[in-house]
Amino acid sequence: MKTDAPHRGRLYSLDVLRGITVAGMILVNNPGSWKYVYAPLRHAEWTGLTPTDLVFPFFMFIMGVSAWASLRKYGGKWSADGCRKILRRTVSLFLVGLAIAWFSTSLGTWNSLAAEPVGWGERLLRSISDLGHVRISGILQRLAVCYGAGALIALRWGRRPLPWIAGALLLGYGIVLAVGNGYAYDTTNILSVVDRAVLGAGHMYNDHGIDPEGVLSTIPSVGHVLIGIWIGSIVFSDEPLAARRRKTLLAAAVLLAAGLLLSPVCPVSKKIWTPTFALVTCGLGAGILGGLIWLTDEKQKLRGAFGRFFEVFGSNPLFIYATATLMAIMLYKTRLGAGTLYSYIYTHAFQPWLGDYGGSLCFALAFVLVNWAIGWWLYKKKIFIKL
Repeated sequence: MKTDAPHRGRLYSLDVLRGITVAGMILVNNPGSWKYVYAPLRHAEWTGLTPTDLVFPFFMFIMGVSAWASLRKYGGKWSADGCRKILRRTVSLFLVGLAIAWFSTSLGTWNSLAAEPVGWGERLLRSISDLGHVRISGILQRLAVCYGAGALIALRWGRRPLPWIAGALLLGYGIVLAVGNGYAYDTTNILSVVDRAVLGAGHMYNDHGIDPEGVLSTIPSVGHVLIGIWIGSIVFSDEPLAARRRKTLLAAAVLLAAGLLLSPVCPVSKKIWTPTFALVTCGLGAGILGGLIWLTDEKQKLRGAFGRFFEVFGSNPLFIYATATLMAIMLYKTRLGAGTLYSYIYTHAFQPWLGDYGGSLCFALAFVLVNWAIGWWLYKKKIFIKL
């Protein structure tokens, strides 16, 4: 973990879009009750796309765009120093994700031992040493692996071959899905077979036997980040800003069209990160980024309260997301009566006043604001924590 100031020349639009995405990730992950969630704030059951399905792929896309801002100083030439920095960040981010997963498992084990006749010391030791159920994959772990792979590829080969490498990864993964029963929502799916063999059932987030951040679906996710890096080479080029914006919007249209045209034979699905899902979400992300470049960087609009609100999230994105995740875990795992502190706050502070669905949504919004306040303090102090 490193604390430093953001580099010069960054686009305001990128900070705003990154902030919108982080706020969206926190919002959709923390409803007051999972039983009462409005449809747009739910993930698609298997295939299809909801607004909620966009937040994680948008963040991965933006991570790729931002990666090019750091890589461009190497001029497309291999650098041992650049390689060390990429590997250091990859390992540290992966370990942070793994530590959060371990923390969640430890608290869960601590609660499960409450009814057993064991002392405090033994209970603590058994809790912190319960490694058999720690999830190996996860949001931060996938971000780490995909950033590391994508950045190393871009550092080694530069920007020109990136679309071709990304296309090859997506095509290869599409073939794997086609021949490996990859669209089956059960344990016969090749993704499930590989996840259980490599990760082990105890180390997975089991969704019908499939881990949404599993082993094989990391392949198209790397391609996803490579598309982001390629878009980054456009938006951070030396051309006039208007030209960069036009090229970004053109790329967005091509990506979106390709994903939609291929969707009848390769359905859009976040749960298995299909090639069409990568193309469609990268296309949408690039389109929104292009629009924000025009609004915020060219026309200097949305730089007031709206822009500043999301800029706070965008200035320390991974730290705020990790903090929000830890906070949610502690609320979920803290027992209070027959339920948890999380459910207690919802049922006593939000549900009685705003109803089931309204209370659940407002709980999530309040949770976003609490984490924004943490980010605002860091922003005011000019503290930028880079995970």
